[in-house]
Order: sequence, then C-alpha cells, then structure tokens
Amino acid sequence: MSEDSEKEDYSDRTISDEDESDEDTFMKFVNEDIHQCALLTADSISDPFFPGTTQILLEYQLGRWVPRLREPRDLYGVSSSGPLSPTRWPYHCEVIDEKIEHIDWTPLNPEPMYIPTGLEMEPLYANSKEETVVYLAEDAYKEPCFVYSRVGGNRTPLKQPVDNCDDTLMFEARFESGNLQKVVKVAEYEYQLTVRPDLFTNKHTQWYYFQVTNTQAGIVYRFTIINFTKPASLYNRGMRPLFYSEKEASAHNIGWQRIGDQIKYYRNNQGQDRHHHFSLTWTFQFPHSKDTCYFAHCYPYTYTNLQEYLSGINNDPVRSKFCKIRVLCHTIARNMVYILTITTPLKNSESRKRKAVILTARVHPGETNSSWIMKGFLDYILGNSSDAKLLRDTFVFKVVPMLNPDGVIVGNYRCSLAGRDLNRNYTSLLKESFPSVWYTRNMIRRLMEKREVILYCDLHGHSKKENIFMYGCDGSDRCKALYLQQRIFPLMLSKNCPDKFSFSSCKFNIQKSKEGTGRVVMWKMGIRNSFTMEATFCGSTLGNKRGTHFNTKDLESMGYHFCDSLLDYCDPDRTKYYQCLRELEEMEKHINLEKVIDDSDTSLKEITLDLETSSHASDSSESNDSQTDLLKLNSQIKTKKIQLKTKKERNSTIARHQNIREEEQEVCDKGHLVQRHKESVSDVTDTRPSISDDCIFDYFRRQLPNQAKIPGRVPAWLLKRSASRFKKHYERMSIFPKQEG
Repeated sequence: MSEDSEKEDYSDRTISDEDESDEDTFMKFVNEDIHQCALLTADSISDPFFPGTTQILLEYQLGRWVPRLREPRDLYGVSSSGPLSPTRWPYHCEVIDEKIEHIDWTPLNPEPMYIPTGLEMEPLYANSKEETVVYLAEDAYKEPCFVYSRVGGNRTPLKQPVDNCDDTLMFEARFESGNLQKVVKVAEYEYQLTVRPDLFTNKHTQWYYFQVTNTQAGIVYRFTIINFTKPASLYNRGMRPLFYSEKEASAHNIGWQRIGDQIKYYRNNQGQDRHHHFSLTWTFQFPHSKDTCYFAHCYPYTYTNLQEYLSGINNDPVRSKFCKIRVLCHTIARNMVYILTITTPLKNSESRKRKAVILTARVHPGETNSSWIMKGFLDYILGNSSDAKLLRDTFVFKVVPMLNPDGVIVGNYRCSLAGRDLNRNYTSLLKESFPSVWYTRNMIRRLMEKREVILYCDLHGHSKKENIFMYGCDGSDRCKALYLQQRIFPLMLSKNCPDKFSFSSCKFNIQKSKEGTGRVVMWKMGIRNSFTMEATFCGSTLGNKRGTHFNTKDLESMGYHFCDSLLDYCDPDRTKYYQCLRELEEMEKHINLEKVIDDSDTSLKEITLDLETSSHASDSSESNDSQTDLLKLNSQIKTKKIQLKTKKERNSTIARHQNIREEEQEVCDKGHLVQRHKESVSDVTDTRPSISDDCIFDYFRRQLPNQAKIPGRVPAWLLKRSASRFKKHYERMSIFPKQEG
C-alpha cells in the first residue's frame, strides 16, 4: 500500500498520539518479564482461523498467540525483517551485476585548485576511420519516452565493447549513476569521451561518472569529454576532476581525490544543429597498473547509498524512536521516494504546538553535493548532542532526502524519466508525471494546516559559482520589515560558517521563469523563510578555505551549521537577531545610495535581479543565448557589491552595544519599528494579501518574545541552552569582545 490512496495518506503523518500509543503498548510487552516470545507466520502452524498467509504474524506473548499484520513494505520502505527494495531501471538499460562501492575518506590537507599555466592544449578531433571505438553503451533512445521499468534493466546478455588483448584502457559505466555513452581511442594514450544526455532529452550533459580498468602506471593519459553544453564552467576557475583507485583504497585507505594536469574547458568543433558543444580535457598518470579506477564530476551518492543509510537508522534502536521513515510516493519507474519525520515523541498535545522545518534534496540528480549536505544534517540532527536533542524537542522536521531517485539511478544530471526538470513543475497538476514534487507540495500544504512551517530549504549544487549560498524570495516590497526578515537566516548562516557560506552571493528575487520552483511555490503558499541552498561543485574563495576544493566533510559540516543557525534564529535572546537586522539595514542604506551604474538610469536593485539562468544556477532549464550579456552584467555588479563588516570592524562598535537589552526593546517599540520599516505600497503585483504595519509589529512581537517583558511566554525548552553556548555565539557574532585567558 502506497500513498496513491486518497482516503488514507501517510506522507504527512507526524509521530502522532496514535503512533505513540501503539509504541507504548509494544514496548510494554517487550519490557515485561515474559516467559517466552516467538514470532511465526500464520501459515507455519495449523490453525483453522488463519488461512495460509505470510501477511499475518503470530507473536507468543503471555501464554497465548497474538496475531498482528506485517508492516507493509510499500509504506515503510525499509525494514529490519527483509532486504532493501530492489532498484528499478528503464527496461532497455543495460546494467552490470557488480556492485560499486567506495570508501569514505577525507584528505589530510585541503586540496588546492588547479592554476592554469596558459599552455593547456585544446584537442580538436576530426572524424577518422583510424579511430577505435572502445566503449559504446546500448542505444538509450530506442524509445521516445519512458515505457516501463524492471529490476536489473535489460535482461539480454551484456555486450563487451573490446577484448582485453593490448594496452587499451577498458571503460564501463553501466552501473548506478554512471552515464558514459561512447569512448573512442584517438591516439595510443588519448581517449575521446561522450557522456549520455539525460534520458529522453538531448541536453543536460554536465555530470559524468565512469570506470577505467587495464591501467598502466607512469603513463601520461589524456581524457577529453567533448559534448558539454554550458559555455562556462568551474573547470576554468580551478576545479579538478575527481579520481578513485581501488588499489589505493585497499592498500592506503585513500578514497576520492582531486587530480589532473593540463585542465581546460573550451568550445570545440563538434557543434550540431547550430548548437555549439564544449570540451573538458585533462591529463593524468595512474598510480598503479592493472587497477580499477573511477572518474567523477562530484562525489557520487547513489540511491542505494541512501537506502543503506536509511536502513541503518531503521535498525538503530535509539534513532528509530524519533526518526520515522515512510514512503512518500513511488516514481514513474516505481522506485520509492522516502520521507523522514524527525521529532521527540510526546504523549500529550504539546507535540501539536511544535513548528515544522522542511528540507529536500536531489531534485536534480547530478547535484550529488546536496546529498552530502543532507547526510551531514541527518547525522547531526539524529545525534546525541544536547543541541540536537533541543532541536528535536522544539521542531518537527520533515525531510525528503532524494526527490528524483529515477534520475539518480540512470545517471541523469537534471531531469526525471519524464524528460522534464522537476524543479519547474511544483505547480503542475500532473501527479502521474511528476509524483515526487506533487506529493511533496501536497504534504507541505496539509502540514501547514496543522502547524506553522518556519523554514523550507531545498538543497542544490551550482556549476558556475564558488562557495555555498542561498536563493530566497522577495516578491513583496510593501513592508521593509519582512523584506529584511527574510534575509536574517542566511546572514546568520554566513556568520556561523564564514569560510564556506557567502552572504554576498545570496539573491532574493522571483523571476517569472522560476515560478514553478520549490522555493517560490512554498513561499507563495505562506512559508516566509523559503530558500534554495546552492553548494558549489568546486570550492571556497573565503577565509582559510580560500583556493581549495570542498570535500565530503566540508559539505557534511554545512548540515551542522544549518542546525546551529536554526537555534540562533529561534533563540529567545534576540541579541543576534537584532544585530543581523541592523547590519541588513546598513547594507540597504548603502544600496540605496548607489542609484546609477555606468551613468545608467537603472537602479542597482533593478539591475541585481536574480540572474540564476541555466548558466548561473542549478534550478533552471532556460537556454544560454544571453550568456555573454549576463556575464558582462555580472562583472559590473561585482564591483558594486556591499561587503559585510569584518570582525574587527564589528568589535569597534562595542560601545554601542553596552546597553543591548535596552536597544532591543527600542527596536520592538511599535512606533520605532513602524518608522524604520514603513514603505509606500509598491505597484508590483503580489498574490499575498496586503499586510499593515500594525500586523507586522504584532508578528514580530509574537515571533520574537522578550523574556524581560513577557514573563511566561518563553517555552521551558528554550531555557535549556547553557551559558557556555551563549558565550560562544556572542563571541562569534562579535557582540562582546573575546576575553583573554
């Protein structure tokens, strides 16, 4: 039974009172000193009352057999009583039997970006009869659209592209998330590669992941991927390909590492139908002969990896108590989309008062960095730290860790098996075509009827910009209070993670082409803090991380910083909240002073509209025809960016914060708040109802209680935070100077 039923939908079930009562009953039986407990299926004993079936389980408790139904696999997805649900492929896809596994490893030192020498070659290949095809995948376009799926894909014998009779490298990509289409040997140690476009499309070539065997150590090989479609790439800004050696993993416990020389991304001569293609080339020497190696665009994280991770949670007697795993829906290939509900179970109505936080990831399957951030978030929120417990006591977390498992399985970069970008279809009514985003939107709508959702965040990867940043929504210019309030959480995140997260890269706009994205749809549904978090495929330009690549631990650490910032945002002591609000007001003043760029009458606010097209952001499918103009405009804007205050500069204002509590109350004063944030009504069309300044004031007073003035309004759980945590955060936010000793 899945959630296709309209009568009973489990996708939005929190850990309700009914769930808790069932668990309590079960635990009572477990904790009692019973003489014996057996578990049998009904058909294993001869009983006239129970027909032969495996769906009824008989438990021997307190001297009698007690029947109960086996938990339906389609509802729970993972179970300690059986294997994981098998992965389903389009019927025509060839799939090897070998299971691909990689160790988890972090380099001891940060991996530097590649510095171009200016002597990098641009190989241009012409068709030649002397070329040898060494790998050719099954034609993925024998069907114009998805037809049906089955476990293991194509059941005919697998073709072997070339015999292992010489020193030719052997290639393979017919495994989960692999997407190599063709390999041609153009010289003795030089190979031309073509990656497969997203299934049932002719575009979105960005992700690559493939295996190489029959290697020779000490030989300089050249690899060139010839059919990328984006005019610009992070490979021209220092990004290196990822490499994995099985011999290095087994002998030295070394996993994925950044490699390559002579790296260049350039326009080639392979254009067809007046659409130009671009190439990525690099050279490399394998560390071992006769090794099995892999190359990838980003750290792979497959659907099987997710299932194994969720199975570990389900089999953990501690974590499984406050993390319930359900099946949100099934994809068009009948793979499961999982949803996690994370909160501390309560036996009273207090759980209904908890606010909700929603996280989703991998709507674009090639953006694997989002899964590593999600893993870091889950590791932390399911941990035993005091802050993790506090978060679980405070909120109900709804988490969809992989929205597009079909695309992940087949190695797509952007689309589902419908051949469409799911992050453009949150407004679609086609449940059968886009089930994961349809059910996610429906789940959130029902959740909002029960409790307030204070934050929604969809995790993505970005192919053009460094660092980690957010896109938010700012469709209402009617009140500056809300205009600034939507920027506070990203600013807090940048302060908590200054070497990875860039607030200056964040944008808060709604373009017409983005109205079908998750963040815009959720914002229009009423979630004021609705974000897309973008993580670069490359690395950082900030702080101690400057000039180095992000590894998996860096990405996972963003999950912790997200939780840390969430606690700061909801802290009953509003010191940091108002500090961020004041900084945002100062930034706004600077922006308002710069009205003209290059003697133009266009305001900075109009020019700095969100430029996240397919060439600038992950959640877009537009063409790149205006790429040159956008790049020129970006270069103009970069010279005008307002920089955040440094820690030293913020410390110099300590005198202004000696009476910080009085200033907070002054900000909360009704007349002062109205005076600082009142604006005339904009002519911009807004689907939201108009909001008066009185309502805004009441909103801030309700959301941001002052402990000194409103006794009894602060929940007891918020008072659990220790003085040491306050001191740590105050120092980080530069409210108080750090004391010596």
